Amino acid sequence: MADISFDDFLKVDIRVGRVIRAEPFPEARKPAIKMWIDFGPEIGERKTSAQITAHYTPDTLVGRQVMGVVNFPPRQIGPFMSEVLVLGAHDPDGGVVLIAPDKEIPIGERMC
Repeated sequence: MADISFDDFLKVDIRVGRVIRAEPFPEARKPAIKMWIDFGPEIGERKTSAQITAHYTPDTLVGRQVMGVVNFPPRQIGPFMSEVLVLGAHDPDGGVVLIAPDKEIPIGERMC
């Protein structure tokens, strides 16, 4: 990977959000979950889909804090428009684990 400057990094707007709604996404090519995330009054509610079914169900996601990139353009995923990229990392078994603060943080707070 090429090095980037700190100014380049600052262009990526990563915020804390709270999942307020989640449901299965059976129309997706790979198993996924649709989520609606509240990023606070400045950003508002955004929706996304994520291939996180190895470790999460819709019921376990509601109320959870997550980190998301809020300044990517929307992307059509099948019949669903994704408006935010939720951050995660692959575990050794190939599932995706969500990245989240380890303490409760006000929603909308920007990563620094």
